[in-house]
Amino acid sequence: MGKNYDFDYIVIGSGPAGRTVAIRLAEAKKKVAIVECQAFGGAEINTRDFPYQINLDFAHSYYNFINSPAISGNSCHFNFPTLVSNTDQAITSTTASIIENLQKRGVHLINGFAHFLDSNTIAVDEHQYTAKNFILATGSALKATEISGLESVKYLDPTTALKIRRLPKFVFVVGGGPTGVQIAEYFAMLGSGVIIMERGSHLLPREDEEVANAINTYFKDLGITVVTNAKVNAITEDYASKIVVFMSGASEKMVRVDSIVLATGSEPYLDYGLENAGIDYKRTGIIVDKYFNTTRKDIFAIGDCIDDTNSSTERAVAQANTLADNLLHRQKSPAKYSGIARYINMAQSVITVGLNERDILSRDLKCKKSIVYLKDIPSLYKREYQYGFVKLLVDHSNHLIGATIVAPNAKSIVGELSLCLNRHLTIEALAFTPHLADSSALAISEAAKKLLK
Repeated sequence: MGKNYDFDYIVIGSGPAGRTVAIRLAEAKKKVAIVECQAFGGAEINTRDFPYQINLDFAHSYYNFINSPAISGNSCHFNFPTLVSNTDQAITSTTASIIENLQKRGVHLINGFAHFLDSNTIAVDEHQYTAKNFILATGSALKATEISGLESVKYLDPTTALKIRRLPKFVFVVGGGPTGVQIAEYFAMLGSGVIIMERGSHLLPREDEEVANAINTYFKDLGITVVTNAKVNAITEDYASKIVVFMSGASEKMVRVDSIVLATGSEPYLDYGLENAGIDYKRTGIIVDKYFNTTRKDIFAIGDCIDDTNSSTERAVAQANTLADNLLHRQKSPAKYSGIARYINMAQSVITVGLNERDILSRDLKCKKSIVYLKDIPSLYKREYQYGFVKLLVDHSNHLIGATIVAPNAKSIVGELSLCLNRHLTIEALAFTPHLADSSALAISEAAKKLLK
């Protein structure tokens, strides 16, 4: 006779991956619970995608308004505490909607830290819960760093940077990845002086060189100082300011600032007794096969907590839906990522869909490429188009294998590229797709036509 469990499935983590798979299973009449140690909705709603969208949208609008040629003087001011409060209210409202939706679907909600006692049992505070299966969707946390002085100096991270209630005069951002460049742009647009430092040779080291060049030029015009090939050795503070000591080339330098933001990347959150459940993992994440099985056949993992060099909200949702299909239909299918874009939300948005040139070189593949700069299209005369471009990569048979866009409205024009990749279309489809005369999507068809010549 089988053992009785409290639930068919317990999902640990309520971010986009966790709640997507929980809803799918609950709709199929499975008994499902979600355990969340912080606010329901996970990092996507509470600390990452959603609050960044709100705050960056405000910063972009404010900057464009005060820099408009039609606006005389500089008497426009904003209330920083009100901006923070409005963001908090939006998060609270959205979290309440998520909770209501989960409960309406029949998902049992448990708030607290989960810790495995064995492969079928977790403890959450003073309570224990059992399940036949577990799904781990615990996301990631700020990557640890060995900078001297962190323990004694108050610094900001990507979460707290959006919650301060007084605009700093000068900000030092450590880390030139996606989050770092967003934070640098945010404070610069609101009026802070900004230095951003990256250990690698250019900002956004995962992206192609053309992206780094475009963002460098854009940041220079925003007044942001970019320091590359550098490393922070120590931070300290005195009565007047915070002090950053860093190596740039062979020389040690020092700068005084009001605020320091650590945007040093993220790493999977794994501290909840995985070894007690017999789950193998390493520093880079939980080990899973292509069907998201862990080393325990009744425990699965999806999202940012798995050992995967790529991570995004969209990939996490794709993994959740694939896992739900496999569990409900007793099948084994890997997730399909074709057409899923990687997005960096800025006034000059960066989107990559499929492979970029760095990916192709690392895999020793061959491709043809074309680049069209937005400033070279006569109808795109606005100032904000001076930085961007569209870059297309195709194989020997002219099938699209990757694309990169830098543009103010990149997310509104990437759809046709995702469709082309997902349906394995050749670039003839892109070259002869009609576009509005003043749309940056014109660069897509122009880049495709260059490849066809």
